[in-house]
Amino acid sequence: MLILVSGMGTDGAGIASRRNGQACPPQRLRSHGDPGCKSDSRLNQLVLTQIDLARSWFVSGEKFVSVNPYDRGQASVTMRAFEFVQAVGKVTASTILGVTLLGSSVVAGGLVGLAISFRNLPDVRVLRDYVPTETSHIYDINGDLLFSIHDEANREVVPLERISDNLKLAVLGIEDSHFYVHQGINPGAIFRAVLANMTAGQTVEGASTLTMQLVKNLFLTPKRELSRKVAEAVLAIRLEQTLSKDELLELYLNQVYWGHNLYGAETAARSYFNKPAKDLNLAEASLMAGLIQAPEDLSPFANYKLAKERQGQVLDRLVRLRWIDASEAEAARKQPLLIGRITSFQGSQSPFITEAVVAELNRRFGKEAVLKGGMRVQTTVDLKLQRLAEATVRTWHQRLYEQGIYASFEQGQMALVAVDPRTDFVKAMVGGYDHEKSQYNRAIQARRQPGSAFKPFVYYTAFATGAYSPESPIDDSPVSYPDGDGYYVPRNYGGDFSGTVSIRKAIEVSLNVPAIKIGQEIGLNNVIETVRTLGMTSPIDPVISLPLGSVDVTPLEMAGAYATFASNGWRSDTTLIAQVTDSVGEVLLDNTPRPRLVLDPWATASLTSALQGVIRQGTATNAQLTRPAAGKTGTTSSERDIWFVGYVPQLSVAVWVGNDDNQPLRGNATGGGFVAPVWKDFMQKALANEPIIPFKSPSEFDRP
Repeated sequence: MLILVSGMGTDGAGIASRRNGQACPPQRLRSHGDPGCKSDSRLNQLVLTQIDLARSWFVSGEKFVSVNPYDRGQASVTMRAFEFVQAVGKVTASTILGVTLLGSSVVAGGLVGLAISFRNLPDVRVLRDYVPTETSHIYDINGDLLFSIHDEANREVVPLERISDNLKLAVLGIEDSHFYVHQGINPGAIFRAVLANMTAGQTVEGASTLTMQLVKNLFLTPKRELSRKVAEAVLAIRLEQTLSKDELLELYLNQVYWGHNLYGAETAARSYFNKPAKDLNLAEASLMAGLIQAPEDLSPFANYKLAKERQGQVLDRLVRLRWIDASEAEAARKQPLLIGRITSFQGSQSPFITEAVVAELNRRFGKEAVLKGGMRVQTTVDLKLQRLAEATVRTWHQRLYEQGIYASFEQGQMALVAVDPRTDFVKAMVGGYDHEKSQYNRAIQARRQPGSAFKPFVYYTAFATGAYSPESPIDDSPVSYPDGDGYYVPRNYGGDFSGTVSIRKAIEVSLNVPAIKIGQEIGLNNVIETVRTLGMTSPIDPVISLPLGSVDVTPLEMAGAYATFASNGWRSDTTLIAQVTDSVGEVLLDNTPRPRLVLDPWATASLTSALQGVIRQGTATNAQLTRPAAGKTGTTSSERDIWFVGYVPQLSVAVWVGNDDNQPLRGNATGGGFVAPVWKDFMQKALANEPIIPFKSPSEFDRP
């Protein structure tokens, strides 16, 4: 059983370790040889020193001399700890304040008077529930960090036990070596500072305790005024009565500024040394502790030599306190330090993803919560697949430009979205060929006409009535429909007509007239209902030309809708975010897939059967894979937009190509000729390690 005895008898932790009623022998604390003794030797050395100090003040009135607790035996340590707690228990809070801090009841009475006069000071009790602002992190589906977002304070809050004792001792040694004894202010340090400053004629030495520094940073302005210093002292005393020593130290180490917008020990340790705060050794801890005085000037990123000099001062101080010996200090001085990199305000590994995720988080939780709330956001994106998608778009954008379909390299653009039909998770999303040149995310922001890639929604709706199948005949012949003051006359690409054909054939070669006729027969409002069921939210009007894609949609909408075809009618909400938690693991948003059957299985399987023919012998032979695949080309009038949207059971991918200024593409650009090869290139690489899975046959289901 581990019993922790506090420095003032109230903290409940941090002063001495005991096991089964016995103090851990110093040699065991040093070597960690006894599994029952879990306190770090450094920490025990500090706190036992504090016990000696406090006992000398409270019990015998001896003058303070820094002592080495390891010079005592186990029994004496146990006795001193017991006597210390016993003595503290007999002393009232006012006596502790008077005797320990001021050494004079007159001065103590003066502070009480000051406290009364400062009734308008902040209530430090709010810190019982205080949560520092914290950096939010965005990860891919496998836990790889994509981006960190924060305001000025880049901070990750960790509990005290996840901070190296080396760092705790180094910080206390250089900033406040009496921390576990005083009650908020250190009168000896104040008197020394006053004398030093009077002698120098200017401020050359401070006397702030860690508690006073906390108060200043959290409640007061940085102005050097006497009234502020008095208020600081009063609030520090109040704060010591509100929080335990360990709570104060934890708050301080998570609050303190370490330069370069790095706040808190964890963020600073990961930036300076590429490791968590719990793993800092003495050399690293002493360098970090030295930065607190002037973090920007002393930063090893700015001046490594100066940082090492300051590290030496910290180590010298620890030697003088006898918290380490000279050999340990020398070893720490000589140890080379692995310097990391500044981690604040770094760019995203995948900005098209993270910008979309942040926008969604802002809508759900508010910008303030995202910037300061320490969220842990797991996206649905697979970073490896995302990088493949980005490389594919860059490569093919260059190729298409060289093939002459773009009027200019900059105006020509491409977007790619990949969705997993089994979960409806977005696995990759690229909104343009170069995010640095254009941050506009065409995958989710650009609404462009899908052309014939819209026809599958029409044909599925027809199949779902039970009155049509892929083998049903349809007449491909001239037709006209009243439209306003005139007539709408649909035409096929190329201007020819094929007579009576099967719906399968009409889909494979992308005939326009049959799609228009089917749309009129089944009702365009029913087609729109199908599209809404598939999750598309773009404005859609039931105009006669709707089956030919006369509607503006996004690549994400198309990839998500086709994913439901790939899953044979099962659908969850398409999303970029899998889960959001706060910094302690409480779930704020859970997008675990909850698939529901939204389409008729026979009609969906029938559509997929027809769309496989598009790739085998139709307009998209350039998309052929060594596995079953289904898809549809799309080319709008004047070739302003060209598409290919296709799928296998594991992945649905939409690719769009066009000009940002909506000018026509050149060279008789079609989806089958120029976009299907892009889709094929991406799919071959993305599916390299995926098993071949056949689609379900319509014969497995009952016809409606």
